[in-house]
Amino acid sequence: MNISLILQMAADADPDRIAIVCEGRRWSYGELHRAATGAARLFRESGASHVALLDENSAAAAITLFGAAIAGIPYVPLNYRLADVDLSALLARIAPAALVGDTARAERLNPDGGHLFWTRQTLIEQAEARADGPELEESDEPVAVQLFTSGTTGVPKAAVLRHANLLSYILGTVEFMSAEEGEAALVSVPPYHIAGIAALLSSTYAMRRLLLLPAFEPDAWLDLASDEGATHAFVVPTMLARVIAAMEARGGHELTSLRAIAYGGGRMPTELIDRALDLFPEAAFTNAYGLTETSSTIALLGPEEHRAAHRSDDPTVRARLGSVGRPLPTIELEIRDEEGRKLPVGERGEIYVRGDQVSGEYRERSALDAEGWFPTRDAGWLDAEGYLFLAGRADDVIVRGGENISPGEIEDVLMTHPCVADACAVAVPSLEWGEAVGVAIVVRPGHNPASEAELCELIRSRLRSSRVPERISYLEVLPYNEMGKLLRRQVKAHFQG
Repeated sequence: MNISLILQMAADADPDRIAIVCEGRRWSYGELHRAATGAARLFRESGASHVALLDENSAAAAITLFGAAIAGIPYVPLNYRLADVDLSALLARIAPAALVGDTARAERLNPDGGHLFWTRQTLIEQAEARADGPELEESDEPVAVQLFTSGTTGVPKAAVLRHANLLSYILGTVEFMSAEEGEAALVSVPPYHIAGIAALLSSTYAMRRLLLLPAFEPDAWLDLASDEGATHAFVVPTMLARVIAAMEARGGHELTSLRAIAYGGGRMPTELIDRALDLFPEAAFTNAYGLTETSSTIALLGPEEHRAAHRSDDPTVRARLGSVGRPLPTIELEIRDEEGRKLPVGERGEIYVRGDQVSGEYRERSALDAEGWFPTRDAGWLDAEGYLFLAGRADDVIVRGGENISPGEIEDVLMTHPCVADACAVAVPSLEWGEAVGVAIVVRPGHNPASEAELCELIRSRLRSSRVPERISYLEVLPYNEMGKLLRRQVKAHFQG
C-alpha cells in the first residue's frame, strides 16, 4: 500500500469537499488529487531519485508530497532555515532531485547536482496541465518520506519512513471520513517536520479542511482561525504562548469555533497549559508525543485527562499535566537502563518503543534491535498508572562523579520558584567531579532575580545535594528552535564562553 491511497479515497468519496485553504485559494479533494497526479507524471519523467521541497507550507507542498507518493519516489522536505553550507551538503546527498520551492537558492548552492527545478507556482501550473493522461504504473518503492535529523550532534542522519509505517499510524489513529464538513484544522508547523506531514495525512483521511499558514505569526494565525472558523489546531508550546499573548493584546480576542487543540514538540510549562485550559474552557486539549522515527505520535494525554488534572487537588493526578500521557494501543513502550534492562515503575531511564508505525531506520542503517525495539534516546519514567513523563534527552544526562543526573528534575524544581519563568540545566566541566550542574535562568517579568544561595537551597531541599548547581547564569531568553525544542547545546556553549 501507498500513502497516496489516502488522497485517492478522499477524492473518490467526496471530490467537491474542500481539502486545503491556503493563500486565498480553496482546493477540493478532487482538484488536489488531479494536481498530485499531474505532479507525479512530472516527477516520474524527471528521472529524479528524490522529490525535494524547499519551501514553507502551501498547497504546492501537499501536491509535492502526494505526487511523489504516486510517482513512487521518496519525498524529502528540507529545512529552509538551514545555513547555506548545511543545505548545500543535504542537496548533494539527494542528487539528482526534482526540487520544488526556492529554486534560485537550491541552484546557487548545488549547481552541479543535476536537479530539476519548479517554483511553487510553476509546479501547480504544470501539474494541473498534466492531470489527464495515461494511468501511471504502480511503483514498488517502499520509502515514502526521508527526513534529515537536526544534526545537533554531527552530520544529519537521513531518517526513513516507509509507506507501511505512515499508513500504520494513520489507519490506527484516524477514522476515514470522520470529520464533519464544517471542521477545519489550522496547521502552521513547517512541512519538513513530521508533525506537519502527519497533520496533512490525518486531515486528508478524516476529510477535514486543512488551513495552511505558510509561516507561523500569531496575529496571522488568529486572523486565519477566525476567518475560516478553525475547529482544530496543532501548536508547539512557544506558539501557544504567543497566540495567547496576541489574544490578550487584542483585548481578549475570542475563538469560539476552536474545539480541539493538540500540542507537542517541546516542553509545555504547567502555568501555560493551565492558562490555556482556562482561556478555552470548551476546547479538548491533547498532548502528543512522538518522534520522526516513529511516524509521529506514540503517546497521548487526552482531553478528559487534561481537565481532570487541571481541576484536581490530588498531587499525583495534578502532576499528569506535566506528562505526555499513555502509549497508543498499537505501541509497546519500556523504560530501560544503560544495560538495556527493563526498569520498574518510577525509575528513570531511556524510552524504548516498538510497533508497526515505528521505523527506527536511516539510510545509513537500522537502529532497531533484534526484537524490533527502537531506542528513542529520550529519557523518562512511567508512573503507576502508565503515564509517561519525559526527562530530556538521554544524551543530556549530567554525569557527576559517576552519578547520572536528569536535567529535567532540576528544572522542575526551579520552575516552582516565583521569580523563574524558564530554566535549563546542563553539564558544565568540574575539576572535582568531571561534570557538575550548570543552570541558566530566565527571570519572570516584574520579579527580581533570586539569589544563588536561595535557588541552591530550593534544589537541596527537594533533591539531593549532588543536584545543587555549581554555576548559575541569568539570561534574557533561552534558545529554542521553531518546534519549541530547547537547544541545550547553545546553553552549554554559553557556560563555556
